[in-house]
Parts: sequence; structure tokens; C-alpha cells
Amino acid sequence: MNRIKATISYDGTNFAGYQIQPGIRTVQQEIDKALTKIHKGENMISYASGRTDAGVHANGQVIHFDTPFNLPLDRWKKALNVLLPTDIRINKVESVDQDFHARYSATGKTYRYKWSYSEVHSPFERNFSVPLGTRKPNVEKMREAAMHLMGTHDFSSFCSTKTATSNKVRTVKLLTLEEQDEFLVMTINGDGFLYNMVRTIAGVLIDVGVGRKAPSDVLSILEKKDRKTAGKTLSAQGLYLENVEYKSYDNPS
Repeated sequence: MNRIKATISYDGTNFAGYQIQPGIRTVQQEIDKALTKIHKGENMISYASGRTDAGVHANGQVIHFDTPFNLPLDRWKKALNVLLPTDIRINKVESVDQDFHARYSATGKTYRYKWSYSEVHSPFERNFSVPLGTRKPNVEKMREAAMHLMGTHDFSSFCSTKTATSNKVRTVKLLTLEEQDEFLVMTINGDGFLYNMVRTIAGVLIDVGVGRKAPSDVLSILEKKDRKTAGKTLSAQGLYLENVEYKSYDNPS
């Protein structure tokens, strides 16, 4: 069997999330359906770096699948893009060793969260950014708050109560806020993220930006390890999975 790694992008608007679920449209469902068709009806299963929620987008999601076929890599890319709906695209296809796993081999991820400053939220942005309207946030205070989240912490206050894992310790390596034309963009990189962690961090930082919280409040939120202290989880349409990091698996010998 050959193991194939693919880097994909998708518009999450019309998906009920990434992971396959009975009776509803998901990203994995469409990918596995295309793979099954290529394999002449043999049931195929792909594996992703992680699931994304309904409405969340991806520019750099990574999947892998096993196949007995020996197609050239460019043929895989073309064949899948022909069969997949236009809200999913295969950007890159690579051959990897059998010990590569899209989820378990990942060493880090980067997400982006996007707000719009526009007073009238464009209909072309309604599924791709979250409107701030007239609430212009204090970005410097948001950056001050973000510094408290850098490093290794127990992020129990910043994840859903439905989070399955008991270990809530994660390391945030990068957390920036940049104003780009009519948008405010948060970029966060870490060794891994808990369920709803990025959207909850975005919610806390925007609360700081509009004066509902002080930058120092982030410290007490971390210390209390209580989801209720952080506030709301922001909308999915502003979130993008940008990149998944791996070590030596990208270029097998």
C-alpha cells in the first residue's frame, strides 16, 4: 500500500464540519466519496490533522490515505479536483512513509481569525469574517492581553466543556494581531489546540479590545481554569486553519 499526503483548502460555509457524520454534508464525506469513486467502489477512508467545526474554513488542512494504486502525484491532484465539489480543492499531493499520520505526526498548527472593520459588512464577506461595526477595538490592549497567553499554560478556561481530552495544557508559540486594510487578523500558532480554544481566545481578546475586560484579566482567567470566566465563543466564519506542521515526514527518504 502507498500512503498519500494531501494539503487541502475548503470553504466551510456549507459543511457541517470536517468529520464524517451520518446524513449531513461534511468535508471528509466528500473526500472519501471521491476516493471511493477513484478506487472503483472500494470503500476508502481518509484521515485529517484534526476536525474543524461547521462554518470553519481551511487553507492548509492536511489529510492522508492509503492506496494500492501507483498513480503519479499530479494525477492524484487532478483526479480528485475533478471529482470534488468546488468548495474543496486539493492544493498539493505528496508520497509519504507508512509511519506518517496526518493527525498523530503533527507537531504544530497555525490558525487565523478575521474580523471586519467595515461599517456595512459586505455580503461577500458574510461567511468569511466577523463584523465589528462601529466597535473599533484598542488593538494595543489586545496585544498586551495576548502576551499573557504566550507559552505553556493549562487552557481549561479557553476550551469547550465538551472537550474530550483531560490534559488541557498547550503551548502557544505565536499570537499576533495585525490590521490589514479593513480587517483585523489574529494569527495563532501552537503545538495543538483544544476544542473551541482559538475562537474562545479570540472572544477574550476582542472583549479586551472593546473595554469589557482588562488585559490583566487574562491572567485570572487562566488561573481559574473555569470556562465560564472567559466569555463567549466567537462565530465560526471568522476562523481559518492556515497550516499544519510536521517534522521529517514532509520529505521521506
